[in-house]
Amino acid sequence: MQHVRPLVLIIVALACGACSRRQPPAEQPKITARNVVLITIDTLRADHVGAYGYRHARTPTLDALAARGTRFDRAYAAAPITLVSHASILTGLYPPGHGARHNGMRVNLETPTLADTLAHQGFSTAAFIAAFPLDRRFGLIKGFQTYGDKMPRGADGRPANERPGSTVVDQALAWLDAHRRERFFLWVHLFEPHAPYGNPDDATEARRPAIQRYDDEITEADRQTGRVIEALGPLRDSTLVVAAADHGEAFGEHGEISHSLFTYDTTLRVPLIITGPGIAASIVEGPVSLVDIAPTILAQLGAGGMSGDGIDLSAVLKGAPVPARTLYAESFAPLFDFGWSPLRTVRANGWKYIEAPKPELYDVRRDPAEDANRVAEERSVASQLAQKVSGYGSLDVNVVAADPESRSRLQALGYTGAGRTAPAGGGRPDPKDRRALAARIAEVTSGELRGEALERALREILKEDPDNPQANVRLGYVLVGRGAYADAAPLFQTAIDAHLPSVDAHLGLAQCQTAQHQPKAAIETLGTAEAIEPDNPVVSANLGLVMSDSGNPRGAIPHLERALTLDPDLHQARFGLAIAYARTGQREQAAREASELLKRLPSDAPQRPEVERLLAAVR
Repeated sequence: MQHVRPLVLIIVALACGACSRRQPPAEQPKITARNVVLITIDTLRADHVGAYGYRHARTPTLDALAARGTRFDRAYAAAPITLVSHASILTGLYPPGHGARHNGMRVNLETPTLADTLAHQGFSTAAFIAAFPLDRRFGLIKGFQTYGDKMPRGADGRPANERPGSTVVDQALAWLDAHRRERFFLWVHLFEPHAPYGNPDDATEARRPAIQRYDDEITEADRQTGRVIEALGPLRDSTLVVAAADHGEAFGEHGEISHSLFTYDTTLRVPLIITGPGIAASIVEGPVSLVDIAPTILAQLGAGGMSGDGIDLSAVLKGAPVPARTLYAESFAPLFDFGWSPLRTVRANGWKYIEAPKPELYDVRRDPAEDANRVAEERSVASQLAQKVSGYGSLDVNVVAADPESRSRLQALGYTGAGRTAPAGGGRPDPKDRRALAARIAEVTSGELRGEALERALREILKEDPDNPQANVRLGYVLVGRGAYADAAPLFQTAIDAHLPSVDAHLGLAQCQTAQHQPKAAIETLGTAEAIEPDNPVVSANLGLVMSDSGNPRGAIPHLERALTLDPDLHQARFGLAIAYARTGQREQAAREASELLKRLPSDAPQRPEVERLLAAVR
């Protein structure tokens, strides 16, 4: 989604059974894979992959993997949320078991992981990550000897929240080349095709339907997957390859835009393909969960078992039916993002039950689109499944909220609440009753809207929900973008009064105050922000910049130095520090900081000439 950038002032279940293309093979000697490559493609719907019947697909790599391996036709995520689902993939546990119920909520570090298990058995382990929701701070680093999650920095020196799949794969292949002679576990995460799709800033491209741009990004993810497979070379014959998505994406189905709010199969059904030594071409139609990936990988590597919610699908890979059981999934995003009721769901014997203030029951064998709620007609089935849901813990969840920086960065990717403390009390609204509002918010947070369309959408949200802190702060930045500071300032103040779980509103208000020649007010606003987030380098930098520009460069220096202690690559802070030194007559120190900044700036950075002029002036 479009990032609301913080201010910088100077440089501005019973199984249906499994079937295959052929009869189950006769018993053969067990073949154990030597290595494993896990590829997860964020936000990929199963029904937009060629192997799953999509006639517009351009997914030759995934199609080829499916043609020579096992394709699971009904694989389901444990949650339609990036961190939550990946935690289930890597632990074999449903969310109540690993503790990460939403993005920004850390996985319980005592929870065993696939990587940790393999590392203790001598495997070299590495992960290469494409987006901030999977940052090491959230706990999935456990067991990985290498965890490549460093995001690129923009021209302002601040880290981005995602990076191209090509960059991720470049790093993964470099690691692979260095570990070919070892047993290894390599996880590659690709963020295409997460919204915004393509480049919405390109007016021509933005006019194309979102679904077409989504498919383009799927093709790019498939291309990068192909690079990983090709790079295996001779190792391909001894390597287990697992390709999956963490969740799907909604384009208006059930009134949902994007993902995370509902638990319909639009966002829970995902592709899952497994290929490797001894795995024949087959299609499995019985329902499985992504929690089954970890125990299956361990079994295929001959690395023992894994206790948890998932099961070893090795027998299914050889043609056995999927065992009868109940599958669970949830979304606590409605609770943490909006204060609405969370959703929990179970599926068994062809039925799917969604626990909500207005419960839902679907015969997914006959109604895969989940159009006809059968609760009224099938009260006995609904009651039985409701009892099963209650076995997965309480609706009231106590979690450790994400740190302020994490909340801000996750909000920039469209995860509205991003791990704030859950509101207490019952009687929460059913998300179904708020779907229109949620869809409008999702359109905004997806980053698909620009310009006047974005402003209209934000104003519509505020008509229905005038105190919505995210909508206020986002509209505030839209107005700042066209210089309407007087109109933007009250919006930022409203967001501050609503206790927005970040200081983005304070930064926006300070920018308005500075533009309106109110430096004392801006310093006071930024001082409040610093008290809220004392370790936020952007706040410290901006406080120093305003103080320096308003005639107190000596007082600004400690704030700018602190900003650089927290983030040495915050280029605006270093430039501001050089200026503050120059203004106080400390020419040597000014030259030192300007020279250091030139070392850190890219050769084509537009700021270089200005820094060079400053350096020449103080030498």
